[in-house]
Amino acid sequence: MARIVYSMLTSLDGYIARSNEDIGLPVPETELHQHFNDMMRQASAVLAGRRMYETMRFWDSPERETGADEVGRDFAHAWRETPKIVFSTRLRQVGLNARLVSGDAENTVRSLKEQTGGLVILGGADFAASLTRAGLIDEYRLYMHPVVLGGGKPYFQPGLSLALKPLGTEILTQGVTLLRYAPAG
Repeated sequence: MARIVYSMLTSLDGYIARSNEDIGLPVPETELHQHFNDMMRQASAVLAGRRMYETMRFWDSPERETGADEVGRDFAHAWRETPKIVFSTRLRQVGLNARLVSGDAENTVRSLKEQTGGLVILGGADFAASLTRAGLIDEYRLYMHPVVLGGGKPYFQPGLSLALKPLGTEILTQGVTLLRYAPAG
């Protein structure tokens, strides 16, 4: 059975971005970026809503695999190799190694969990909130940067009530602390 992990960089005050145009969080440097590369290589699939997928499409470009930055090339390669399931009613097509689902996300994800093994990475706060309400997320990974954004897009959506139990913490580079939690229920 697959293990669905909601994983995002966040500020100390709980925001994943200042706005749609301005992330506001520091860009991962080589060692932290490599951590995310390794996680992507472990993933059997990526789940994304439209906005997160459109943001990550940057890595689909063949130029990303020939760019000057080795860690970026490595991530682009891992991203392109990992199957993606994109949930959107607006998109009409998706890129390489991606499948578009415009119907029942909850049942699709439930089936995926039962039919797939390994780590399934979930990105995007809005989509994560709907899967949280459905009880489909197995782990929450908050990569907390030592910055305060003062507002923006929260990691956990307003009005979402959730009891969690700690799974562990890890101190990473750039002052980032990884906090891992599982649903308490």
